[in-house]
Amino acid sequence: MRILLYLISIVTANVVTAAFAPLNIGIFIVPMGTFLIGATFIFRDLVQNRYGRKKTYYFIGIALLLSAVISYFLGDTLIIVLASALSFVIAESTDTEIYTRLNLPMSWRVFYSGLVGGLLDSVIFVIIGLSPLGANFLPWEAVPAAIIGQVIFKTIIQGIAALIINQVNNISNKDAISN
Repeated sequence: MRILLYLISIVTANVVTAAFAPLNIGIFIVPMGTFLIGATFIFRDLVQNRYGRKKTYYFIGIALLLSAVISYFLGDTLIIVLASALSFVIAESTDTEIYTRLNLPMSWRVFYSGLVGGLLDSVIFVIIGLSPLGANFLPWEAVPAAIIGQVIFKTIIQGIAALIINQVNNISNKDAISN
């Protein structure tokens, strides 16, 4: 189920990003798929908990191929597909390695690894895919607002997930102690 949620969240993020115009929240530009991309890091962490680090890289590879194929069939330009794939593999790999190495409760590992993964995903995708360096959808002046907007919302999602995981773990620990 974890793998399925991970893969579905990635495909859905691509579809939503292609189907809906980005939100303009003040000066920030936030693609609609941003809300789901934060979830992909969480689902990847759950996959890693279940299957281990080595197998997680196998699932990241499947997700990468699936994401690239979906983006291409949704009509994304080659540079957008490449930027998406590059940002995905770097962000997911970084998230995996940070999550693996942190000796903290799961909620903090999810938060910190997702924070870094989300930052890398946003910076790489916006600069390589959307800026004048890539598809030229955004002028250089809008690039910081696009990156910051994505990072803010991904961080909020990571924070909410960390709180939920912390609550679930607290309840599980109380149940284990009472039994």
